[in-house]
Amino acid sequence: MNSRKELLQVRELETTFFTDDGAIPAVDHISFSLKEGEILGIVGESGCGKSVTSLSIMGLVPSPPGKITSGEILLDGKDLTKLSQKEMRKIRGQEIAMIFQEPMTSLNPLFTIGNQLTEAILIHHKSWSKKKASARAVEMMKLVGLPRAEELLKEYPHQLSGGMRQRVMIAMALVCDPKILIADEPTTALDVTIQAQILQLMKDLNVRLNTAVMLITHDLGVVAETCERVIVMYNGQIVEEGPVELIFKNPEHPYTKGLIHSVPDMRFKKQRLFSISGNVPKPGTVKQGCRFAARCEYAFDRCQQENPNLYQTAEQHKTRCFLKEGKEASLDDRTAIESK
Repeated sequence: MNSRKELLQVRELETTFFTDDGAIPAVDHISFSLKEGEILGIVGESGCGKSVTSLSIMGLVPSPPGKITSGEILLDGKDLTKLSQKEMRKIRGQEIAMIFQEPMTSLNPLFTIGNQLTEAILIHHKSWSKKKASARAVEMMKLVGLPRAEELLKEYPHQLSGGMRQRVMIAMALVCDPKILIADEPTTALDVTIQAQILQLMKDLNVRLNTAVMLITHDLGVVAETCERVIVMYNGQIVEEGPVELIFKNPEHPYTKGLIHSVPDMRFKKQRLFSISGNVPKPGTVKQGCRFAARCEYAFDRCQQENPNLYQTAEQHKTRCFLKEGKEASLDDRTAIESK
């Protein structure tokens, strides 16, 4: 993995929404990278900043009220935050593409599938004829496993099932051979069988086309099955990052431990399902201390006063927790925990 080129580098990204209640940092100084051919998972509860991160990368944060207020998003060394909307339109689809959560709201109900696929092609290949664009659309629909591809080009979104619409969205995202595919909870609205098919399709396309995938989800099962590396977000910050196998075997942040512990046991033990106590705080409401402190069973006095850094606890493993500062908790910290 280390020998692969870094396609995307996000450095100290902050995205803020300016509302009547003041400035709200939805994404608060996060940094990560995405390598070529890698599948990176970003996981966390609703409101943690996953989708805003993806919209920031795509240059699609609604403005007003949202704005990237600091940081860099480097694609092959080019800072996307410095580009105009006209320049970003050339990047979208061509170099970075995105699959949104609900395909029925992403596809235009007034145009056929063929119209929408060929439009995406002709925007980036202005010299292509409509016939050539249609042939490319059919090729991509077959690639994502859609039957009757030629016939489906003439149909409208409402005539397709949810799984078929999601495959159309994947075909549309990949039609111009982007280097990076961002999938924002692509299986949320689908039944379990179709979810498995879509995830397998994305893995197959990743292997065949070497497309780097950034998979945004709240489902740890999807992460375990699909991703190589995972980022755990909480209240706008990254709280843990590392290889999937390492995170699942040895989670270090209390929030990550809680997420993994809350996954239902399929052996149907007669015990109450575990849940993390409390609720996710609204972005911008925690002014001091660790943002997870109010829900953390290990929290001590320092957690209420200071916000921990993202500590390197092992090679490729980072954790935002004072108990992992310098890889080991200080004597005072351990004493505070043991006395609880």
